[in-house]
Order: sequence, then structure tokens, then C-alpha cells
Amino acid sequence: MDAFTGAVRALLTRVPPAEGVCGSSALKVLFLSFYTSSPHLSSIGRLVEGIVNLGQTECLEFCISPAPPDRRGCEIVIGQEFKAFSRAYPVAFSWLTRLTLEYHAFGNSGITDLISTCCRLRHLNLRFCTLVDSQSTLKIDVPCSELQELEFTGFRCARIELVSVPKLRQVVCQHWPFENPPVRFGYVPELRGVMLYSKAKAGQEPFALSDCLPRSARNLSTLTLCFGDQMIWIQPEHPKQLTPIFRNLTTVFLFGIFSECDLSWTLFILEAAPALQDFALSRHSCIKTPEYSAEKTNVVWEPSKDFKHLNLKGLHIFGCEDEDKVRNYVRLVMERAVGLLLIELYGENPCIYCDATNLERSKAEKSSRHRIKEQLTHGSSSSVEIIIC
Repeated sequence: MDAFTGAVRALLTRVPPAEGVCGSSALKVLFLSFYTSSPHLSSIGRLVEGIVNLGQTECLEFCISPAPPDRRGCEIVIGQEFKAFSRAYPVAFSWLTRLTLEYHAFGNSGITDLISTCCRLRHLNLRFCTLVDSQSTLKIDVPCSELQELEFTGFRCARIELVSVPKLRQVVCQHWPFENPPVRFGYVPELRGVMLYSKAKAGQEPFALSDCLPRSARNLSTLTLCFGDQMIWIQPEHPKQLTPIFRNLTTVFLFGIFSECDLSWTLFILEAAPALQDFALSRHSCIKTPEYSAEKTNVVWEPSKDFKHLNLKGLHIFGCEDEDKVRNYVRLVMERAVGLLLIELYGENPCIYCDATNLERSKAEKSSRHRIKEQLTHGSSSSVEIIIC
């Protein structure tokens, strides 16, 4: 701790005004990563308040986690220490622009209170945190906040509801342990991007995107769904249910579709998103199935026969080892996306459990991509460019 405070003070006194540093020995940008350890928090709080009181700080970031091995099981104590720290140094927290917390527990209104206290906070990342009552719903209602990005990883509660976060632009929710859907959006008019990533667990039923995504977000442009090579946890639905939400959607990523699953169901998103320009998906069947995983079942959906898409420009597929399935899917997209310009066929993404990067397998898979290209272009008058990547 003495080395830490000495280093920061040295930086304040010795570095002349330059890029990232203002005059009067004030820091514009300060990033601190530290443990929730009571003897040191007061020193950090006093030091930071001394810096921000100069009034020149533009970016202040805290990354706070418990000291190992105190992780799971200590969230309530850690949360109490953090709460006492934030109350003791309100000036420091009022200047925070980015905050990452790991293994903290909150009361039902704790996160809303935290965001309201940190009046400059733009980015909040909660990793493996929990509500004290994990059977309660986390509700975030901060109509006057500056919050732009929210990220939840393994957050334990009954459900997450974003009641009112007017300036929110990006939401990431990963590895949720509760029932679907993981997030319900209220008033989030500035929302631009949503990323949902999880491996479905037994008891988590597939859900309709229209039951999750916000109708208040008129500028949603990017949607990323990652299934982790396990059960597909969304339900295809009639495009008219989603078009009001997807009307300005331009980019979609569907990652981790298990290889045995049919692909035609993905076209319900294409039908619902008239402005879509780039559509990417990845396929893989991992040899490792997590404990308590939901059963993988095929997803069946028939696209409208007369549907035509005018704006799709690029189709990008990762994992092409099933030639017939991939070829038939690409043809289906080419028939309907009349403005399609580019198709890119990639190998499988690396997997730490499988032999997806084995040289022989990689060569065989690349040969499959070349055969798919030959079959799609043979006798075709299409101007679509197909690239083997």
C-alpha cells in the first residue's frame, strides 16, 4: 500500500503537464484496481479525493474484488465493506466514470442507489455478484443517471429489470443462472447494442426475443446472441412481433450454434430486420457438455415463401464441416437476400476442449468450404462474391 500511494504521489508531483495530465499537478485519467481490504480502503479514498478535488479528472475507474481466496461465500461481508467505503468517500465516488465489482452482494435497491450516488458513472460491470436475497428481482431505475454501458456476468437474482436507464447504449448479460429471459427492458431509448451469452441449463426454457428486448429502443443496431454450442435458448417467432424492435438493426451475430441444429430458423431474424446489412453465425459441437445442461433439440421454422430482403450485404459463416447443411442454408439466404454482395466461409473458431484446430481436421474442413463454393457457383449467374477465409 505504501508503494502504491508513493507511486501516485510521485506521478502527481514529478510529471509535467502533458497528454493525459493537466496543469496544477492534476490527473485527467486514473485507473485503480484493488482488493476490498479495510485497512487500505481509507488510504485509497483519501488519495483519490485529493486528486479529484483539483477538478480536472475526466476519467476515474475502480476495479474492486475480494482478495483471494475469499470469493464465493463472502459476498455479503465484501458488499458491506464496499458500502462503507463508498459512504465514507462520496466525493471520490461522485467522480467515478467506470466501475467493475466482483463477488459483491447488494440489497434490493443497492445497485440503483450506487448508480445514483456515482453521478458521473458511465460504465458499470458486475461480475459474479448477487442480491442478498437471490430470489428477488434486481430492478434498476435511474432516470437521471449518465450510465451508458451495463455488463452482468453470473449475477445471481431471480431476474433483471432495467426499469428506466435513459442514456443506456450497451447491455451485456452472460452466464445467467436464473430463468429466461435474463433481462427485461423498460425505458432505454438510446440502446444501441445487446449481447446475451449463456449455455442453457436444465429448466431454462427458450424464450421469445419480443418478451425481452425493448420497444422503447428505436436505434437498436447490433444484436449478439451466443449459445455456447448448447441448446438454442430463443424461440423463433412471427417477424411482425419483432419488426418494431428490429427496424434499425444492421448487424447480427449468432454464435455457438451446435452443428447438428438446422439453420433455416435464423431467417426469422432476417425477416424481422429490414435494415440488416451484416449477418454472421458460427457453428460447432463441443465434445464437452457442462453439468446440468439443457437438452439440445433441433429448432424448426419455415421462412415465408415470398419473403425478399433488400439490404443484406454480407453473410459470414464460421464452421462449414457439414457441407449439405451449410450449402442449403446459403442458397436459402441467396434466394431471399436480393442485394447480397459477399459471402465469407470461415473455419471453426478455436475450442479449448475440442480438436477444432487439428491440422488434418483443418485441412478437411477447408476442403469442405471449397466444395461448397464450387457447388454454389457452378452454373450460377449470381454476382455474389464467395470468399474462403
